[in-house]
Amino acid sequence: MLLQARSISKRYPGVQALDGVDFDLAAGQVHALVGENGAGKSTLMKVLAGITQADEGHVLLDGAPVYFSGPREAQRRGIALIHQELNLMADLSVAQNIYFGREPRRGPIIDDAAMIAGARDILSRVGLHIDPTTPLGRLSVAGRQMVEIAKALSLDARILIMDEPTAALSEREVATLFGVVGEFIAASNDAVAPGAGRAVIYISHRLEEIQELCTHVTVLRDGKVVATNPATELSREAMINLMVGRAIETTHRPGLLAGAATAPIFEVRGLSAGPVENLSFAVHPGEIFGLAGLVGAGRTEAARAIVGADPKSRGDVVVNGESVDTSSVEAAVRAGIGYLSEDRKQYGLLLDQSVAQNVALPSLARWAKGGVVDDSAAADAATRSVKALAIATPSVEQKVKNLSGGNQQKVVIAKWIARDCDVLIFDEPTRGVDVGAKDDIYHLMEDLAAQGKAIVVISSEIAELQRVAHRIGVMCQGRLTGTLLNAEASQENIMDLATRFGAQA
Repeated sequence: MLLQARSISKRYPGVQALDGVDFDLAAGQVHALVGENGAGKSTLMKVLAGITQADEGHVLLDGAPVYFSGPREAQRRGIALIHQELNLMADLSVAQNIYFGREPRRGPIIDDAAMIAGARDILSRVGLHIDPTTPLGRLSVAGRQMVEIAKALSLDARILIMDEPTAALSEREVATLFGVVGEFIAASNDAVAPGAGRAVIYISHRLEEIQELCTHVTVLRDGKVVATNPATELSREAMINLMVGRAIETTHRPGLLAGAATAPIFEVRGLSAGPVENLSFAVHPGEIFGLAGLVGAGRTEAARAIVGADPKSRGDVVVNGESVDTSSVEAAVRAGIGYLSEDRKQYGLLLDQSVAQNVALPSLARWAKGGVVDDSAAADAATRSVKALAIATPSVEQKVKNLSGGNQQKVVIAKWIARDCDVLIFDEPTRGVDVGAKDDIYHLMEDLAAQGKAIVVISSEIAELQRVAHRIGVMCQGRLTGTLLNAEASQENIMDLATRFGAQA
């Protein structure tokens, strides 16, 4: 057996993250690890990669016990981890990120030419044809994810741990990644002992990917292993039932919106900003309006311009029939528009602050008396939100960084619910979130719409938009190329509109 974990336990304040976990990884396997957020998947991977020390249990490599003092030691032993939350530095170049801490040298001097050439070669393997001297911060989230993957491949690892590697990727990029995984498993490496082989541990909430790519599946729930099977023996429904312990509605689609003839509550008129050209759409009270499109279509750029995070060159934003000031995020919030960014950790949360502080942030004026925030009132509001949204946390004083991804996303939603915005824009609301938390978030959006709010949902998952949206607008090259009723929104029709380059509705 290539890698084994035996009786691994890990506890954090108020949370038993892992409870006696056993895990086996054989050479040649692409072994999926699935479970809800908070099930313990990322914690187990951090233990195996030397980032976190287990409280109990041990790890074996090639049958021999090993102790990793840190991730560098694990890397030296052939284990590389691709982080769910990107572990890169925006101010450094792509090449510098790939080779950080192990730069090629000529004597004491870093060999920039060799580093750039090596980076260019490894980037081409993941289908990313860019200048390696480009600052990482200029890349999209998807581009940064591919750089993270390239960095891991450059380590010549025997065991590659991928934690949600496709969360930000397009279908084409996912296909490229699958090819990379296949090559990794098949390739020979002179540095690897004969017969030792290679293997991949693959964490993903996209169960279709697991069925396509993986050879084996281990399911975690509440920090314990509940099943390990060959992937061919577990259907998607069986995996879901093992993960969440309850039935999840996967076929629901909204019908026509009742009251769609009423005046829209939210309108975008002739918006142009960066790659976005002359974008117009309207959302009625109680409606969930989806925005689909390929990576680079301009959906996130449109959302950021609407809420004042980025400047617009022209266009109007209308709420309740009146043109409103959205020259800044603060102005948009005052106008009743809330925005849930695609990157919740960079833009949506203060990770080192408590749940209560995060929920209160957009509404501080509401709880201020004489310029001083009433912490008790803010905490009470946060407690109500935690209960209403079923946020799994020991208390509202828990730091947000200690919550699972799904619960962090619920905190972002909670702060805008507390602010009572008329319009809510969700950008990739379930990225990196498990099927149980996804279902919760879908119901939250439906509940908000039922209160008469206007909901805009941007998603790269067509099935997600089909699940929640009454209508779906499709963008291509910064332009709206068409709008479909849910009943018309087949994958084929959406992709047809998403590839109408040069067209506009």
